[in-house]
Amino acid sequence: MPLSLPAELARDEAPSSNQLLARDIRALRKSRGLTLAELALRLGRSVGWMSQVERGLSTPSIADLRAFADIFAVPISLFFGHEVQNEHERGVIVRAGHRRSLGTSDSGLVEELLSPDLGGSFEVLRSEFAAGAELKAAAHRPTEEAGYLVSGLFDIEIDGIWHSLSAGDSFRFDNKPFRWKNPGTEPAVVIWVVSPPVY
Repeated sequence: MPLSLPAELARDEAPSSNQLLARDIRALRKSRGLTLAELALRLGRSVGWMSQVERGLSTPSIADLRAFADIFAVPISLFFGHEVQNEHERGVIVRAGHRRSLGTSDSGLVEELLSPDLGGSFEVLRSEFAAGAELKAAAHRPTEEAGYLVSGLFDIEIDGIWHSLSAGDSFRFDNKPFRWKNPGTEPAVVIWVVSPPVY
């Protein structure tokens, strides 16, 4: 006779879209080094409300999500897209047509979140760099990062040293300043892993 799980455990295996949103908000707050009280103060909300949001007990309004996006410097679209057709896939599987887009072609970089949410110890992104696009000012974040170049040409400067990559090459660095550029005439696609999540 098959064993049945208690209702609470069954719910844990397939988190609701509200719980996934809560995980994303908590991960973003922690990656920015903010306490619940500091974030609540910046939002003009109570610590109790903030705590309920992070536990998935309260649902932020669209205005709240816009405020979160501004504070965390992320696109508001990051907070949408947790809906799935099959409940058993929620929080586990991301289908190609349901990835959350994190950029626009205007910036020269379009990223899609391949991870179901930001609640884990790392995030996986599909980053597409337009031909000629570049990050002119070095970025530096307290993360370990790795990438695999799927297609195109990609140059990355890590801690002051430039490296030219071709399809099939990969890289990794830990807590170092970096810049990038696509020197080719075609888009460059990189599968990028960041730990802890920063989006």
